[in-house]
Amino acid sequence: MTRQAKDETREERIHMEIVVDAHDSEEQAMGWYNYLDDTLQFPFKARCIVRRTTSPLEPGEEVGSLNATGGHPGG
Repeated sequence: MTRQAKDETREERIHMEIVVDAHDSEEQAMGWYNYLDDTLQFPFKARCIVRRTTSPLEPGEEVGSLNATGGHPGG
C-alpha cells in the first residue's frame, strides 16, 4: 500500500483543531483522544483492509470498539 502525499491543508487543520495547545507528545495524545472521543460514535465495527506485520488481523476480519479507551463503557 503506497503512502499518500502530505496534504498541507489537512495538516494545518489538525494542528489548529486538535493539537493547537499541546506542548509535548503526551498533550498531543490527549488532544487526539479528546477529538476522537467527541467525533466517533461508539460502539462501531471496523474491517481490516490490509495485512500489517504489527497487527494480528487478517484482511476481511472485523473488530468492534466499545469506547475510546478500548475497555468497558464508562471506564
